Amino acid sequence: MSLIVQKFGGSSVKNADRIRHVAGIIQKTYEAGNDVIVVLSAQGDTTDDLIAKAEEINPRASRREMDMLLSTGEQISVALCAMELERRGVACISLAAWQVGFHSTSVHSDARILKIDTERIQSELDQHRVVLVAGFQGVDRAGDVTTLGRGGSDTSAVALAAVFKAQLCQIFTDVDGVYTTDPRIVPNARKLDEITYDEMLELASQGAQVLHNRSVELAKKYHVNLEVVSSLEDKPGTTVKEVTKMEKTNIAGVAKDTSIARVALVGLQHNPGVAFQVFDLLSKSNINVDVILQSIGREETKDITFTVHKKDMDEAVDILNEHKDALKFDHINTDDKIGKVSIVGVGLMSNCGVAARMFEALYEAGINIQMINTSEIRVSVLLNETDVDKAVRSIHAKFFDEV
Repeated sequence: MSLIVQKFGGSSVKNADRIRHVAGIIQKTYEAGNDVIVVLSAQGDTTDDLIAKAEEINPRASRREMDMLLSTGEQISVALCAMELERRGVACISLAAWQVGFHSTSVHSDARILKIDTERIQSELDQHRVVLVAGFQGVDRAGDVTTLGRGGSDTSAVALAAVFKAQLCQIFTDVDGVYTTDPRIVPNARKLDEITYDEMLELASQGAQVLHNRSVELAKKYHVNLEVVSSLEDKPGTTVKEVTKMEKTNIAGVAKDTSIARVALVGLQHNPGVAFQVFDLLSKSNINVDVILQSIGREETKDITFTVHKKDMDEAVDILNEHKDALKFDHINTDDKIGKVSIVGVGLMSNCGVAARMFEALYEAGINIQMINTSEIRVSVLLNETDVDKAVRSIHAKFFDEV
């Protein structure tokens, strides 16, 4: 007997027919003799609909109350799916995070998992029940409901697989695996049979929406056997693992992210420690910073440019302006009409000419680059938002159509 964790995304449970189909997959896995833990996301556009409802009442609602509201979406999904499994004669139970003991930090809307109690779930498994757990949510030490951020149900599933040492963690989506880029932008994108944890983590961090980046971090840390498969078709998916076969191409894929904004601090005093002051202030407000570029000092000043999530831009600007006298900068420029395009591949930077080919593709497409950022396995560029899809198509063609 094996323990299998299965996670189904919002599109997989968006209506009654999809829930019945998902229940069939769960039933098949259960009747094959496996213990099964299921994690579900909110149905379809439920989360967006709940956000819209909140904005009708209070556009500046606290994050705590937003978490109370948004966590209901996943509870609806697990209850409905449990009802369908009951109708099929499958022993099951649905549980919210507080019933499981899914302990998290108190950072509302972006909480981190601290610990998962195993007693309740293990007790249900021992009674040969399928356990359906509401994803995306936790409970802090005050007993308040928290949410893990967009894509947090992936992280819930991988965390459960790690704690219970599951033989397999399957992430079911409306696509049949991980592709070299978004097939909706590039119809001839290729499905990957396998990809490394590091490559998947970079792709997820740079905007690929197949897996939540924190779920990949957990999978790598705890050696979770992870597979991305289709909830709509019974066919092999993509395995995420430590080492993969050598491929002809040096890159695994092309990712895009249009959820970012650029913030530029202009005319900062060229003093030791000023960068620490800037990013420490943002960190204390739980604002994540991505691409960072510092200009060469001129006379007594320098500029620091960085990117944040669009939803955090105004708050970041307010925080920095509050400390303008201490930081000693001239003014702040912002731009929320930008996007980021990245290529990812293990060993990318050790292969001469890979970055040059990316820049050549952008040049041939007539696209201007605003900023460049690199790591051992990634090259990212910031562009005008209107150029992002064109850039993805051009870069993908350069690397994959010419192979």
